Amino acid sequence: MQQTVYPKPPDRRLEQILSPNHPLCKDDVVWVLEFVKKKVAEQDPRLLDLPQPRLLKNFQHFAEAATMLLQRRPSCVSEADRLRTALMEASFGLLSAQTVPGAYRSSP
Repeated sequence: MQQTVYPKPPDRRLEQILSPNHPLCKDDVVWVLEFVKKKVAEQDPRLLDLPQPRLLKNFQHFAEAATMLLQRRPSCVSEADRLRTALMEASFGLLSAQTVPGAYRSSP
């Protein structure tokens, strides 16, 4: 009997991707960028509650992650760490600080 595979809820997938134990791949980075873009377009209330300086910081890190994706050097551990940090910062406010260990160290 074949099991039905259900996709992970978006918040759960974001948690998994941002986890330091999860190896980042290009598809994960693109997924996070698309997820953040969608939440901004939908005017997600979690983002609307953030102060403007924090939203600007989110955007700065979103742009940094997108640029790093274009210039990414494969198998460079420090680049992967920087990319994960940029993704965490770009998605700030979309997950609680307790959800991802070490995430959201920054303040507004």
